[in-house]
Amino acid sequence: MLGSTHGTLTTDFRARVEACGETPRTAVHSTAAPAGGDAAELDVSGRPLHSDVPDLDRFFRPESVAVVGASDADGRPNTGITRQLIAWAGRVGARIHPVHPTRATVFGLPCHASVADLPEQVDLAVLLVSDPLPVIEQLADTKVKFAVAFASGFAETGEAGAAAQARLASAVKRSGLRLLGPNTNLNAFEEFRADLDGPAIALITQSGHQGRPVYTLQELGIRLSHWAPTGNEADLETSDFISYFAEQPEVGAIACYVEGLKDGRQFLLAADRAARNGVPVVAVKVGRTETGARMAASHTGKLTGADTVVDAAMRQFGVIRVDGLDELQDTAALLARARPPQAEGVVVYSISGGTGAHFSDLATEAGLTLPTLSEDKQRELHQWIPDYLGVSNPVDNGGHPVGDWRGRKIIDALLADPSVGVLICPITGPFPPMSDRLAQDLVEAAEQTDKLICVIWGSPVGTEDAYRTTLLGSSRVATFRTFGNCITAVRAYLGHHRFTAAYRSPFDEAPRTPSPSFRKAHALMRPGQQLSEHAAKQLLRAYGIRVPREQLVTSAAAAVRAAGLVGYPVVMKASGPQLGHKTELGLVKIGLTSASQIRDAYRELTDIARYENVPLDGVLVCQMVERGVEMVVGVTQDDLFGPTVTVGLGGVLVEVLRDAAVRVPPFGEDQARHMLTELRGHPLLEGVRGAPPADVDALVEVILRVQRMALELGDVLSELDINPLMVLPRGQGAVALDALAICR
Repeated sequence: MLGSTHGTLTTDFRARVEACGETPRTAVHSTAAPAGGDAAELDVSGRPLHSDVPDLDRFFRPESVAVVGASDADGRPNTGITRQLIAWAGRVGARIHPVHPTRATVFGLPCHASVADLPEQVDLAVLLVSDPLPVIEQLADTKVKFAVAFASGFAETGEAGAAAQARLASAVKRSGLRLLGPNTNLNAFEEFRADLDGPAIALITQSGHQGRPVYTLQELGIRLSHWAPTGNEADLETSDFISYFAEQPEVGAIACYVEGLKDGRQFLLAADRAARNGVPVVAVKVGRTETGARMAASHTGKLTGADTVVDAAMRQFGVIRVDGLDELQDTAALLARARPPQAEGVVVYSISGGTGAHFSDLATEAGLTLPTLSEDKQRELHQWIPDYLGVSNPVDNGGHPVGDWRGRKIIDALLADPSVGVLICPITGPFPPMSDRLAQDLVEAAEQTDKLICVIWGSPVGTEDAYRTTLLGSSRVATFRTFGNCITAVRAYLGHHRFTAAYRSPFDEAPRTPSPSFRKAHALMRPGQQLSEHAAKQLLRAYGIRVPREQLVTSAAAAVRAAGLVGYPVVMKASGPQLGHKTELGLVKIGLTSASQIRDAYRELTDIARYENVPLDGVLVCQMVERGVEMVVGVTQDDLFGPTVTVGLGGVLVEVLRDAAVRVPPFGEDQARHMLTELRGHPLLEGVRGAPPADVDALVEVILRVQRMALELGDVLSELDINPLMVLPRGQGAVALDALAICR
């Protein structure tokens, strides 16, 4: 377990942190709206620019609680729940009021016939009834702040259940209260250990059982502060709790199990708030495959969204996505408690050369940096390690030095290296007394350094004293059971701090008003129709995106005149509102160099169009642009996040390689450039096999202009493809050779 974070904070944030008795975490360029948000501030597309943070203090620590449907009858499910709620109320200092129409008392407490008979206004109403809708309507008059509905049979069951949930959500909205559920459970009322200190993990799960591994981290000495089991999210959702937890000074990390996102925009705003405050969010998001997506929908009744978009959106806003619950618990624990890194370098130190080599291979492949230790450092290490053993990194001590005073000297020397920010020691199995002494030396060294020390205890038994007492008893050493989980967590730790150090919220720079291009472009849109290539290129021109010299003609003679104006050689293409893939129909002719070829091409293109019964608005005579890298830039509409921008290798490669990167607007120039580095084909832009470097700056400018188009025309633009976008050699720009636009 690890030490708390520290850093430079604003005065107000530091005061709130220290008032709670916590070591302050680093605040990163925080310009977030105050709790409660600024719901009136909208971007150019009419979407909010700040998350609305619900004041959930009275949910987690209410002063008074009503239990509707309370029972103390033997054998009744509600009896056990009532008993647990009474115990929880005692722990948080809340007055509890049972409600049941036929009982005078429940567990010795006065029982009220209905919510109308409650003796005071309550903060929280827990509904142990099969149909919460009538009770919600009754609660509207009591001014209750929060309610919890356990009942199932809503959106998770299909169309009829979804309709019932919609009615429930509508009643909640009218009532003014906030609802957790339906189809939730008792996890919000679990007992958390009060004897643990340091930054805590706040847990959010849509399926309560999936949070159990994180909850049991308390048995290893890691503190938990909250658990929000969101269920079907008829009202309160994952995003609400992320926004709230990101403002709580005791929270060092937020761990989430997400089956489906209710509102993509709100999720990004919540992630943005966490990023501004430097609070890591670690998430398991199911639905990577079609099967997983179907299962998630049947369980929570929500859209899972295209997983590539979800994945990209999470990376864009710093949410750390992991695959398994074991990775969730280990990564969240490390991020919650580790101090910020002083260096990116990782040194691997082990008793066994084979162990060190194996771990180093895996770590390097995962992208961790293992710097070669300097010659001076290696000479220093060879004072205590035999000369025939490798100490360049990984460091093999051969075993014997860890059994005496030399072991601690080696560890201290490694931690003193300025290139080292993380020391990882894999202990594949117990080998007392050496492994016991090694574990003790690592724990003692961790108490005297700000650098991160990780240990992988590989024994499958896990009952050894060196593991259970020495390592798990340390609040400063991060202990793992597998190589993979350690690598995942350390990579996330270094990546999180790298991300937050450079983070600037894209919502701060998002456009609030339409650009001068908007009115002209909007006039070109045709609801429910696909634009012709000619019209789509006019749309691009309106936003300052360069297209080839070209003319639209309706006769062979006009085509010849146009070719003379455009300049030979030329490309001729049929242009019509129903044409998508023109090449497959033979409706593109390239490299035409004479008037006779122009006339023949015009006749052939129009003949094919008539034969295929494809209406044309004319034939385009275009400048031929040959030298460059073919890319694709486009816009699609995602069910969860709205307009998304995609860039990838263009031409036929877009379908063959599917090499593309996605971002959700708004985003800045840095993210546009990151999109390019994510592509497997990125080296083509740098120049390969003698080709000149491409004009990446021009490509980035096109991406940003397309993003502006997506934001401003999102209500009328369903899809846009610029393919190919020819990126010319550096300094020469980029030209949209073809474009397809579909209106909503």
